[in-house]
Amino acid sequence: MITAGVDEVGRGCLAGPVVSAAVILNDSINLKLLKDSKKITFKKRIEIAKHIRLNSTYAVGISSVKEILNFNILQAALLSMKRAIDKLVIKPELILIDGNFAPKGLKNYKTIINGDEKIKSISAASIIAKVFRDQLMIKLSEEFNKYAWERNFGYGTKAHMNALKKFGITSHHRKGFKPIHKMLSS
Repeated sequence: MITAGVDEVGRGCLAGPVVSAAVILNDSINLKLLKDSKKITFKKRIEIAKHIRLNSTYAVGISSVKEILNFNILQAALLSMKRAIDKLVIKPELILIDGNFAPKGLKNYKTIINGDEKIKSISAASIIAKVFRDQLMIKLSEEFNKYAWERNFGYGTKAHMNALKKFGITSHHRKGFKPIHKMLSS
């Protein structure tokens, strides 16, 4: 049975898009490398992501900051998942999704809480999505270098919050998220 694992990253960030990946593992994959992306160092994640890309079929889906504002973060995350699934060149017979929500209109899927820790294809999806999003935020940090996105990837770290207070909000910030919304309202 062709099974795809699906996961998203970036839901809790103050800046940048939410990114999902869908991954169908090949027999040549080294399963020992696959675990929740949050439990792997930045450097090691990049190496493992390369291995996954070479030994699987995968696709990435993105929901923009504007879509996050228009729909809400959950709906935007589900939209990015749907986009990743739809972009797979091989159509899975079963889709395993991290968490307890699934995009509308899917057939033959199962949601799994903590799936990125339990299911290798979901772990692979979490790694692919995390590396893709991290690299996107590093690229954005070249233009918006005052926010330290190359280190915090858009999460609300102390350095990011201090930069927001000092330099203001960019077009990449999620204006509906509480800290940003509060700044806009004051």
